[in-house]
Amino acid sequence: MSTAILTGQLVPGSSIESELRSLGFDVELAPDAAGAETLLARVPAGERVAVVDARFVGHVHALRLGLTDPRFPLAAIPGAVTARPEARQTLTRAMAREHSASGATAHAGAAPTKPDAGGPDGLADRITAALDADGADVHRPELGSLVAAVPADPQARNEARQAVSVVDDEAVRLKSAVKARDGFVTTFLVSPYSRYIARWCARRGLTPNQVTTASLITALIAAGCAATGTRGGFVAAGVLLIASFVLDCTDGQLARYSLQYSTLGAWLDATFDRAKEYAYYAGLALGAARGGDDVWALALGAMVLQTCRHVVDFSFNEANVDSTAAAANTSPTAALSDRLDSVGWTVWVRRMIVLPIGERWAMIAVLTAVATPRITFYALLIGCAFAATYTTAGRVLRSLTRKATRTDRAATALADLADSGPLAETVAKGFAKPARRLPGFTAPAVALLGGLAVVATAALTDFGDAWPLVAAVVYVLTSALAVARPLKGALDWPVPPFFRAAEYGTVLALAANADVNGALPAAFGLVAAVAYHHYDTVYRIRGGAGAPPRWLVRTIGGHEGRTLVITALAVLLTATQFTLALTVLAVAVALVVLAESIRFWVAAHNGGAPAVHDEGEPA
Repeated sequence: MSTAILTGQLVPGSSIESELRSLGFDVELAPDAAGAETLLARVPAGERVAVVDARFVGHVHALRLGLTDPRFPLAAIPGAVTARPEARQTLTRAMAREHSASGATAHAGAAPTKPDAGGPDGLADRITAALDADGADVHRPELGSLVAAVPADPQARNEARQAVSVVDDEAVRLKSAVKARDGFVTTFLVSPYSRYIARWCARRGLTPNQVTTASLITALIAAGCAATGTRGGFVAAGVLLIASFVLDCTDGQLARYSLQYSTLGAWLDATFDRAKEYAYYAGLALGAARGGDDVWALALGAMVLQTCRHVVDFSFNEANVDSTAAAANTSPTAALSDRLDSVGWTVWVRRMIVLPIGERWAMIAVLTAVATPRITFYALLIGCAFAATYTTAGRVLRSLTRKATRTDRAATALADLADSGPLAETVAKGFAKPARRLPGFTAPAVALLGGLAVVATAALTDFGDAWPLVAAVVYVLTSALAVARPLKGALDWPVPPFFRAAEYGTVLALAANADVNGALPAAFGLVAAVAYHHYDTVYRIRGGAGAPPRWLVRTIGGHEGRTLVITALAVLLTATQFTLALTVLAVAVALVVLAESIRFWVAAHNGGAPAVHDEGEPA
């Protein structure tokens, strides 16, 4: 429960008390600062508390944005300030200081502040000013056309009320439920009606997590329909995949509409997106197999390419997350991008060619319904390859020309994304001193060359040949050299994507060369399990929780350890035994990483971790 303390004298005809109750607050009245301080002390420590000026005039949604968003410990709008339990002491100190200051002013002979004084003289606004003076991080939501004011006199109150009546509160709320920056398909073909589905869900008490789960179930049913291998099944799969994407948009819009943000919800939203897409790839591959067409290599290739695209996004963003806005705009590439953004139609073209989730799922759904799985995967691979080339080239150019310094925090994030295991860690210690004398491009260069060596050797030699194992040993050495010094170079951010491509590509090449039934599906399962671990690492870093525990990374071997083990198994085992080993590895990795991931996110949710909201991946 939450408590709102109304300070000052209520204005006849004011609806502020009922509005606060509609937002879930218990309302207490305090005629002055002393009464407010007393009431604040009575509110249980585990509750949210708000101090609101009784003369407040504004939209209900302005109050909702200012007082109920769970992501921010402290928040304020004109005439109101709120604190979550973790920030209660900060609010209490600010209120006590303001009360003491008012008392000292009165004791010195100055006229005390009147309860109905306007503007910053109101207690709520004085507390906010005190919090700012203390250096507290007070969130102030962007209200736009919404009204939030504390009128000083009847004329100002009438003007404020007229301003409230002019703006449709519900229309603003619905509009703000939609992301400001999204793809063409999402913006023009889904969001115009999915926002109303979100409102329907909110009015029936549904939560974003429930809608997220419904989206996952719908996508899994779609994958099951695709797995039938019939034309009717493919058509149904395409329709259901679109329905799943509509629900996927709806859950985020519901979260923004009702401000139902949570740590667990952000994780579910991001994780389920990947699970839905990759499960659908598997369904298509199964359906094609029923028709006599083996496209498992294409399905696995699509998953590898898409995962590597995401890692490029994550690594680049983490490498530059601490860069200042001025540094971010020093790149000629960034300047060109800004100029293109000033031309309306280029914005949508550029958003579409990177094949974001809306465009990608629409393409997959349509091709599933009208074409074959093989054609669907060909189109997906070509589209994703072009998008990856376009975005990666732009980021490389920005990195080469941007004047920005990479911080220790960015270097730590890139090291966590690298997912180096005990082998690379141990060898890297021996490389630490000589690595300092090497050129700045060493890390990405050796990571790329080592990855190319192991993947090419695995792909171009016969199954059971020893050369892939030799290449894997070289890969361990190059991987260690790549992380032997902090990843602070301008082009160090591609190191994690190179590692992902090397590990996943090696598994794909070895499974394809095994040339036995079940090898590629087993490889698909193993890459899916490992990719889940890598995505989980990203979401932990984004949520401010840091990387997964080192024991987990060591237990599953790190990228270089897994690559070495898999190439060794390909040398020592027959093709059939290798397939069984891949299956066992896939199950083992999945069990370990899922158990730890679920434990962590549920504990974070139940432990009161700061709520976050994932806005979805651009790709």
